[in-house]
Amino acid sequence: MKASAPLRVDLAGGWTDVAPFPSDFGGEVVNFAINKRVVATRDVKSTDYPLEFDFPVPRGSGLGTSSAMYVAISALSSTKEASGPRIMAEEAHKMEYQSGNLCGRQDQWASALGGFNHLLFLGDSVEEMPFEPAKSAKNWLKKHLIISFSGISRNSGEMQRSVWESYSRGEGKTLEGLHRIRGAVKPMAIGLQQDRRDMVVTSLGEICKGVDLINPEIHDPFRSVVYPLIENGSVAAWKALGAGGGGCSAILCSPFGLDTANEALRNAGWEIIDWDFEDEGVMLGT
Repeated sequence: MKASAPLRVDLAGGWTDVAPFPSDFGGEVVNFAINKRVVATRDVKSTDYPLEFDFPVPRGSGLGTSSAMYVAISALSSTKEASGPRIMAEEAHKMEYQSGNLCGRQDQWASALGGFNHLLFLGDSVEEMPFEPAKSAKNWLKKHLIISFSGISRNSGEMQRSVWESYSRGEGKTLEGLHRIRGAVKPMAIGLQQDRRDMVVTSLGEICKGVDLINPEIHDPFRSVVYPLIENGSVAAWKALGAGGGGCSAILCSPFGLDTANEALRNAGWEIIDWDFEDEGVMLGT
């Protein structure tokens, strides 16, 4: 028996879905699933039901591979026919958290639901906001957004711990950065719904400023490659995907900067990931 769950791109609000921020202030994210799936296979003929996994990109890439894996495990482990994707998302979050990985809920929900999501996190509850990007905005993203793997895998839990230890100490820059990241979510949602590309670019810029406030090391592995592209006008905005510190980045090119950016990324040894939007979430089959 097999189950699969898609990876995701966290456009805005990542970090604010991680406890204790949702209980203290409420978190908010915008993300979308892509057509790269983690596949979990269970041999039902074996007495101990071993699981095997197929990952479309390296683990630790910042695309939510671990969460997709746990969503697929949840699908295989489900004993209720009525267990929907939201229940699987919560089960996956519980499993991942118990495994020792400090994580929020957005990855599991994006993987379980698929498509575009605008989610609110209030304590331990998740609220789905009505959200449908304009077709022209999706076409623009598909054409101009490069997802590229730097070749550096990292443990997102370690990066998370550094930030949340600073948060627990009440460090002002960390709190300011998290609020700045959350403040960029609604402009991102509105920008995509109304095809206001200037708002999408501004939102990504604000997110980068917020991330640099919570921990500048998150962006360090990307700066030497991405910043020259911003300076020469090839890239309009960008963000590290996931917890950063390596892995993948989402690079939004200017109208005439796509070829220059692709060439620079390849010259740096980065892998360009061929992607598309994925409307389907977790899938269970034989």
